[in-house]
Amino acid sequence: MLADSYGRVATDLRVSLTDRCNLRCTYCMPPEGLEWLPKPELLDDDELLRLISIGVTRLGITEIRFTGGEPLLRRGLPGIIAGTTDLHPRPRTALTTNGIGLARTAPALAEAGLDRVNVSLDTLDPEVFEQLARRRRLDDVLSGLAAAAEAGLTPVKVNTVLMRGVNEDSAPALLRFCIDRGYELRFIEQMPLDAQHGWRRDTMITAEEIFDLLEPDFDLQTTDAKNRGSAPAELFHVRGENFPDGRAATVGIIGSVTRPFCGTCDRVRLTADGQIRNCLFAREESDLRAPLREGAGDAEIAERWIAAMAGKLPGHGIDDPSFLQPTRPMSAIGG
Repeated sequence: MLADSYGRVATDLRVSLTDRCNLRCTYCMPPEGLEWLPKPELLDDDELLRLISIGVTRLGITEIRFTGGEPLLRRGLPGIIAGTTDLHPRPRTALTTNGIGLARTAPALAEAGLDRVNVSLDTLDPEVFEQLARRRRLDDVLSGLAAAAEAGLTPVKVNTVLMRGVNEDSAPALLRFCIDRGYELRFIEQMPLDAQHGWRRDTMITAEEIFDLLEPDFDLQTTDAKNRGSAPAELFHVRGENFPDGRAATVGIIGSVTRPFCGTCDRVRLTADGQIRNCLFAREESDLRAPLREGAGDAEIAERWIAAMAGKLPGHGIDDPSFLQPTRPMSAIGG
């Protein structure tokens, strides 16, 4: 097992397929983008699948989430998904995407075996979307969401980051939009993972503030916390005056900064260039690409992976005065 010294066991593998992205969201990267990883440094499809296979068949990984950058930019994505879902035991699979191109690719991804998707959507206002993402692509994202639902990639989950003075007033409309269409909405506190290192706590909309933004329009009731397990989202049952037919739904709030859930974390990350990160905020990585390319066997790679997890810290330490952001931004780490 991928156990650490605090008794946590990693069963959820986040696999970054690329550091490239076709948006330039203000909380992630600068307008000009970043210097992308050179192609020779990236794991090829066979290398990715070998590491995923080692994780699943030898180390107890039960869920794979494909991330980026923007994972839909990876040309071999359907084949990677098919290779993953062909493993025994079969892991659950998910994809986190900005939704651009999903309208075209959703059927093929579903056919390859993908179980579900999370789509980033921070506003329903085209002008605010352009302000945040620096691209006019809102219609593409909305089309992608609809296509994912049609293809059976459910439950379709929507990830939203609220920015002070930019889109916090979008919260009630986004929740109505998602409930009407059967999507599951998750609000996420902005984390210190931007390439510009410009994150400030006073500009972050906190979990408590998100709750306050929704409460005037919706009746939010806490779900049974005992059933949360290692899930990052704190779930609330929601019922609003706009749903007189008695429809019920849930909304999630992921308070990574103000309500950390490090004590139950079950995640480990594999970057697009073959580095293991035992925490999203880790300052150190463990290289699996070099031994992989030097001919190491599966057992040796598994032992290196186990050793990488053993050194996981008890928490992300954002509130510690000595906290430093990771050198890599979120786009190069993978969510």
